[in-house]
Amino acid sequence: MSRVCELTGKKAITGNHVSFSNKKNKRKFNVNLMRKRFYIPEEDKWITLKVSTSALKNINKKGISAVLKEAKEKGFLTK
Repeated sequence: MSRVCELTGKKAITGNHVSFSNKKNKRKFNVNLMRKRFYIPEEDKWITLKVSTSALKNINKKGISAVLKEAKEKGFLTK
């Protein structure tokens, strides 16, 4: 499975390692992803999602139902 957040669509970006001599080499900045289980009381079921830590902060702030609804509207979540 790819390293993409299922709720926000965040994925790895590229950049440079910059050494002391200012030599630049390509590198990758990966997303901080976690596999978490969430309980959805409206549907009375558990779901497992691969989410970024920033998405977890949004879930704590808004609630899982609101974040799932936004993700479906934006097209990130197809479940």
